[in-house]
Amino acid sequence: MLPRLPLRLVPLATFFSGVLGSLELPISQLEARVSLPQSTSSVKFSYDYVIVGGGTSGLTVADRLSEDGKFTVLVIENGPIVYSGVAAMGPTWSYQINSARQPNLNNRTTSVTVGNLVGGSSAINAMMTIRATSDDYDRWGSFFGEDSSWSWEGLLPYFKKAVDFSPPDDEVAKSVNITWDSSYWGNTSTVHTSWPRFQWPALEHQFEAFRDIPGVEFPPDSGSGKAGVYWFPTFMDPEKIERSYARTGHYNDINRSNFELISESKVTKIILEDGAATGVSFQQKGENGTTIIDVKANKEVIIAAGAIHSPQLLQQSGIGPRALLKTAGIDIVVDLPGVGQNFQDHPMVFTSISLQNFSVHPNPTDMYSNRNFSAWAQEVWAANKTGPYSLGVGNVAAWLGMPVIAPETFEEIATKLEELDYATLLPDNTDPTVIAGYEAQMKSMASGIRSPNTAFYNHVLSGGGSSGTIVDLHPLSRGSVNINPSDPFNSEPIVDYRALTNPVDLDIMVEILRFTKRYYFETRLRELAPRQVQPPASVEDPEDLKRFLRGNVNPSYFHPVGTCAMLPRELGGVVDEKLKVYGVRNLRVVDASIEPVLVGANTCQTTYAVAEKAADLIKADA
Repeated sequence: MLPRLPLRLVPLATFFSGVLGSLELPISQLEARVSLPQSTSSVKFSYDYVIVGGGTSGLTVADRLSEDGKFTVLVIENGPIVYSGVAAMGPTWSYQINSARQPNLNNRTTSVTVGNLVGGSSAINAMMTIRATSDDYDRWGSFFGEDSSWSWEGLLPYFKKAVDFSPPDDEVAKSVNITWDSSYWGNTSTVHTSWPRFQWPALEHQFEAFRDIPGVEFPPDSGSGKAGVYWFPTFMDPEKIERSYARTGHYNDINRSNFELISESKVTKIILEDGAATGVSFQQKGENGTTIIDVKANKEVIIAAGAIHSPQLLQQSGIGPRALLKTAGIDIVVDLPGVGQNFQDHPMVFTSISLQNFSVHPNPTDMYSNRNFSAWAQEVWAANKTGPYSLGVGNVAAWLGMPVIAPETFEEIATKLEELDYATLLPDNTDPTVIAGYEAQMKSMASGIRSPNTAFYNHVLSGGGSSGTIVDLHPLSRGSVNINPSDPFNSEPIVDYRALTNPVDLDIMVEILRFTKRYYFETRLRELAPRQVQPPASVEDPEDLKRFLRGNVNPSYFHPVGTCAMLPRELGGVVDEKLKVYGVRNLRVVDASIEPVLVGANTCQTTYAVAEKAADLIKADA
């Protein structure tokens, strides 16, 4: 029998959720308070479900499994509980990981930003409540057949269940013509999405400029599953005007004796006996050194550590590619070649096109260039949480397919993708099943290039006088997240984006740059005298644009997925349609790592929906 060892157990009580919604808050409001250890608490010998990771998916699943009181649940989270001030992206509450150098990006490396606190990346992201197109979710199920429940129709109820929607303020909506359709949303979740109490007035003109481009659609709502230009809400509590995320929605205000969470504790191994997961081993550092604790799972171990750390934990536990585990000196329990492969993230590139005759005020630059406006903004925020400090990074954007952004070249690009030798685009000695899965994905993505409802282009409108970051929503290159063979248990995994290893990525990103220029120079915005700054106006030849991209693309928009892919095992899959790990009983993965193909949207809302569906799958087998 395992000993009951003292360690910090966080009580499920009501917290002061002073988490501020804006990404632009005055620095005085960005203070944080971290919980202190409670050495008198202890973990029980066993729980029905042990969940590794207290982030977006882990807390959602824990809440759902414990809500009827039938099952006991323990969540083990590596990071701390932060009571307030989690208001912006940055390194404070993130893992400190740098990627492998990227040969196709001039040998640059990049920071791998994922949340390291209770609430996970939902606590530090840009708060954009975005749902991808129906094509993207239908693509997931297509790898299993027409009857798969992993589809737009199969996931729509979980999107509605995952988030509580509130419409925008009437006055603000009328000021910029915000449109929405509540029928695509739910109203029962404790995770909220709503709208800032202010919008920049130039946004309406920038929105309407897309009407000058043939083929652009304007869906009725961001949740409709359609590509186009539309308004979208923010993960924000409409009453408190504060960030709403997994901790506030699925942990705060819950007081259940059958739901416990322990933070600042690192799971290092899944305990496997006779082909089944029976518990986990984790460690917690204290004043007297590191304590190692084993805890038993009576029913299942559920992995929700995210696309960077879920594959690491599987590999540390002997589940993964045989050659890698052998090199690391780890006993092979299940030879599962897909673990840690199929890594994807959204590449982004900063562009700058300045509108020289832009004269609309107020605009974002007034926040620092107009002292009177800045003072007013702080005054109304302090008084009633309205004004520009209630904004995140934006609420309106274009999400467009290749036939729209590249009508003359999309067919040629799709054909080029179909004719590639896929094995040569993956690392040497890649397992044949992983190659087969990559081929299946690329065939599907060739169809996606031909579809106006698979978005490849993303441009968030700023309401200001210049352009900004442009995102490639469907990268075709595949990377990996693997344990460091020389130190598999005490170092972070090796994260390799393998950016631009599929040459079609560059072809698509060239068209993304061209379309951005077209938007500014060939629509009503041309009246504002656009001037191209980045890339320089002289860079027009496709090869020169590719050279610019190699020097400027960031391979990460902070949306890592795919490393425990939900695919048939013969296609390099790690989990099946019930999210069960192949070759092991009583073990599932429920986070963004199961996404076989990255969706054309910010990943937070999709991760919530996956977790809601996962909870139902688990309860159905209980």
